[in-house]
Amino acid sequence: MNFYKLAQNRQSTRKYLPDPVEKEKIIQIIESCRLAPSACNSQPWKFIVVDDPEIKNKISDSSYGKILRFNRFARECPVMVALIIEPPKMLAKIGGAVKDKDFYLMDIGIVASYFCLQAAELGLGTCMLGWFDEPKVKTILDVPKNKRVALLFTLGYEAGKHRKKIRKSIDRICSFNKY
Repeated sequence: MNFYKLAQNRQSTRKYLPDPVEKEKIIQIIESCRLAPSACNSQPWKFIVVDDPEIKNKISDSSYGKILRFNRFARECPVMVALIIEPPKMLAKIGGAVKDKDFYLMDIGIVASYFCLQAAELGLGTCMLGWFDEPKVKTILDVPKNKRVALLFTLGYEAGKHRKKIRKSIDRICSFNKY
């Protein structure tokens, strides 16, 4: 599909079929992510794919609690993926310090978009989760103490209907030649 159609089609999926995701599709998603641009070609990321149901349920359970239950749908998905922040190259780190910009976080955002868009192109749904118990996830996945888990992704085949996208108008998000 063309990119505009893909952008229209992709949504945050919160209802999944129990069907497993083919390993070939997961590898294709990660391969597309491997090609994502990053500052100084740092590629400051690592993906941990969790398709073991027992481990996946522990990870999904870390994304909600007794009071805040908004990520409970994560239990339905057959695969969860953790996006780990890896150290950027020294040049990117220095450039970020000089410019007072966290280039590695921009890189994480870019690769996260690649992940979701490639999944959508393959007929899979995703949802990026930023709300989770990071220390618990790090323990479950044996992530070193000096690393951060940036995001969790749910991944699987959508069971729900596509929702109408509600977005700001172009004139509210774009101007030409000045603010």
